[in-house]
Amino acid sequence: MKFSLVLAAAAASVASAHYLFPEVIVDNQASERWQYIRQTANYDTSNPLLDVTSEAIRCYERPDRAEAETLTVAAGSELAFQVWAINNPYAIGHPGPTLFYMAKVPDGESAATWDGAGDVWFKIAEEAGWFREEDKWYRWWSLSNATINATIPEALPSGEYLLRVEHIGMQYSEKLWAPGSNLGSQFFLACAQLSVTGGGNGTPGPLVSFPGAYSPTDPAIYTSESVWSTTFETYTPPGPPVWPAVEENI
Repeated sequence: MKFSLVLAAAAASVASAHYLFPEVIVDNQASERWQYIRQTANYDTSNPLLDVTSEAIRCYERPDRAEAETLTVAAGSELAFQVWAINNPYAIGHPGPTLFYMAKVPDGESAATWDGAGDVWFKIAEEAGWFREEDKWYRWWSLSNATINATIPEALPSGEYLLRVEHIGMQYSEKLWAPGSNLGSQFFLACAQLSVTGGGNGTPGPLVSFPGAYSPTDPAIYTSESVWSTTFETYTPPGPPVWPAVEENI
């Protein structure tokens, strides 16, 4: 009973802990808010996106936003995204995975204006968690973190890219989302604009589209079992495998 009360309290404490990713940190230097990241449609509420079939699942950008700048970074650099919340601590407030995708801007296009449509996105990082036997609880690596990090692959060819940062809030993942519903997995995301220098000769893939990469019924999105359950022991994030694979040469 005591453990059930602990889980219930934890679930209640994150019920309204919504957040944004408006700042990027490189070499311990934080950007201005929305300087290199496309301002999202939820910039003033931090409310999540629920419909993975919506065009908004790509970058969730505000249609009338000011144009963001493009950040120059070297391949192999680590980027951190600062968590920002309205009326909440600056930290990830929900259980769930973090994922990072990139898409290469086509020739003749610009990171500042390209829409990222089509089968162009590849995953560069993901992080879920582990099941802790001591208290029979799945622990998420990102929960309560103030930043989430990813490294630009050294094998990535030079050029302009969009980088999509995403955290999936899974406190209601046992509920299947339907139009008009407020329940189901929640998506917190944004897209940064990058110019990558000193890159390699890799071939990123597999490539997916947003929308298209996820389905509302994916077992990583609709778990059918609460993530707070003592029997929720394993989890694999949605989408394609991470590129580059560990064995791939740079």
